[in-house]
Amino acid sequence: MFIPAVYSVALAMIVLSMICWGSWANTQKLCKGWRFELFYWDYVGGILLIALILGFTLGSTDSGSPDSFLQNLRAVDGHHYLLAFLGGVVFNLGNILIVAAIAIAGMAVAFPVGVGLALVVGSVLNYIVTPKGNPLMLFGGIALVCLAIALDAVAYRRQSKGQSVSVTGIVVSVLGGVIMGLFYPFVAKAIKGENHFGPYTVAFVFVLGVLVSNFPLNYFLMRKPVAGPPVAVSDYLRGAGSWHFWGLLGGMAWGVGTISNFVASYAQMVGPAASYALGQGSTMVGAIWGVFVWREFKGADAATKRLLALMFAFFIIGLVSVALAPVVK
Repeated sequence: MFIPAVYSVALAMIVLSMICWGSWANTQKLCKGWRFELFYWDYVGGILLIALILGFTLGSTDSGSPDSFLQNLRAVDGHHYLLAFLGGVVFNLGNILIVAAIAIAGMAVAFPVGVGLALVVGSVLNYIVTPKGNPLMLFGGIALVCLAIALDAVAYRRQSKGQSVSVTGIVVSVLGGVIMGLFYPFVAKAIKGENHFGPYTVAFVFVLGVLVSNFPLNYFLMRKPVAGPPVAVSDYLRGAGSWHFWGLLGGMAWGVGTISNFVASYAQMVGPAASYALGQGSTMVGAIWGVFVWREFKGADAATKRLLALMFAFFIIGLVSVALAPVVK
């Protein structure tokens, strides 16, 4: 299987994960009139598809090796299977809520608040599981990201002028972010110890956890939505072909980012804490899409624009600090 041998390649894979994680939600924005609960079925299908494609290609570069995709799946013990599967279940619950927050409040809020909180929670837990990287650089960068999250929430409340949707959007983003931050330590433990997973196999079993849990979780949200009237399976079947295409593409984009991050995390020179934290620079990428492309803060006053500028500044400085943490002694 392909694993980066030098830090520069591992860093490039983390940057790729950051771009993919921060950009996939554009496919949801392109499906105007398509409820996020219905979009999410195709999204999960796209994740499963790319996990299989990468598993049988980059994960099987040496089919005779014990680390190849199929050989590794056979060698892993039940404990590691359970960890990877549970990681997918936990992620799916948090991610569904963040996708709901995107539908309610937009990318410029859901990403910095929801995914930003996931960065903080996940990075701290990952460092406890695998303490790699300069702690001052890592946690100093995380603190700056926390400040950026707070600035974004304040800017959004100013823009929404205190309407109830602002409260709902922020609450759902916070809840989704905290839950999502709990998933990566399961993955970090699943790639450690005897009879452990490689990055491509852990991604596949992780996606199985997402897929299986999606039936009860997403169906519940279809019947008891956080916003709008209930939707049914028949509504999904009546969806336009382009909507299904964008859902699959969004899932594949997220899957490429996730597997790239798992591979970089598996490399000895990085470690899960830094890999996850830098990958969650997707918060800034998502905010850039929301502010500059989708114009979610169009018409904002001067004070709100200053808050957004400070948000981006703190995100950039914080992410640079996190990126340097593995190489600064």
